[in-house]
Amino acid sequence: MNFVMKQALGGATKDMGKMLGEKEEKDPDAEKKEEERQEALRQQEEERKAKYAKMEAERESIRQGIRDKYGIKKKEEKEAEAQAAMEQASEGSLTRPKKAVPAGCGDEEEEEESIVDTVMKFLPGPLVDMFNKK
Repeated sequence: MNFVMKQALGGATKDMGKMLGEKEEKDPDAEKKEEERQEALRQQEEERKAKYAKMEAERESIRQGIRDKYGIKKKEEKEAEAQAAMEQASEGSLTRPKKAVPAGCGDEEEEEESIVDTVMKFLPGPLVDMFNKK
C-alpha cells in the first residue's frame, strides 16, 4: 500500500491490506510462539491450582484446630460412627438393621391420664371441689 492510503486510513493498515487483496505475510515463528503461549497458560493454571490447594490446606488446618478446641466432629466422622454402630448392632444378625426409633416414641413409659383427669383440668375451681367431695 502506498503511504497516502495509509495516512488516509489513520494507520489501520493490516486489515485494510487484506481487504484490498494484498497477500498476508506469514510469520515463520508463529507456530513456535503459539506453543510457547499455550505452555505459559498451562504453567499459569498449574501455579494457580497449587496456590489455591495450599490456601485450602491452611484453611482446613485452621478448621481442624477449631474442631479440636470445641470438640466438634466432621459430618463424615459422625456418619462413619453411626454406620459403624449400626453394623456392630447388626453383627451376627440375619435380618436387616432396625431403623432408629425417634426420641419420644415408644420406649418411654408415659403415664396415661384418664379422661376424667383431663376434664378436671379444664373445669373451674368450684366444680372441681364439688367432684372431689364425693
